[in-house]
Amino acid sequence: MRVIASSLRKGNVVEQDGKLFVVLKAENFHPGKGTPTTSVDMRGIQDGVKVTMRWKTTEQVEKALVDEREYDFLYDDGEGYHFMEPESFEQVTASPDVVGDSAAFLEPGMRVFLQTFEGNPISIELPQRVTVEIAETEPVLKGQTASSSYKPAITNVGVRIMVPPHIAVGTRVVINTADLTYVERAKD
Repeated sequence: MRVIASSLRKGNVVEQDGKLFVVLKAENFHPGKGTPTTSVDMRGIQDGVKVTMRWKTTEQVEKALVDEREYDFLYDDGEGYHFMEPESFEQVTASPDVVGDSAAFLEPGMRVFLQTFEGNPISIELPQRVTVEIAETEPVLKGQTASSSYKPAITNVGVRIMVPPHIAVGTRVVINTADLTYVERAKD
């Protein structure tokens, strides 16, 4: 299926020169003069080699058809990350390369979207929001308002985020998994 380059997103699978690549990052550039371009960081599915390609935003790119389904995360071990399809109970194992930074958020039973090509996981998509606990941050200062600047914090899963000044250690917060930004204080 051919699509324009500017429509590529993280997790898409592209066929280039007879090889399949999974998109890691796609950015559109619109210079003041000249042709707008799309820069795409990709990883080869067969060999794992990372490459960067640049296309004109209107150029046609071959997008491979992949199977995208919900899976439940089971556990991780020396072999990789194990997922189970909830309908058929079919299990697949994703390599650490495929899971990448998402590994910090995976908890047993978590429902994720896995893209598979010929039965092999090639990309993972986490829920849009996850709840984490603040493990380390600067103390709350009196007189600081919630509208002032954010302060750095480390979550219980080891991810660094920026939180409002009123958030203290032990507070559960909701964060956006796409860009690791604070959304709100957890309501539980």
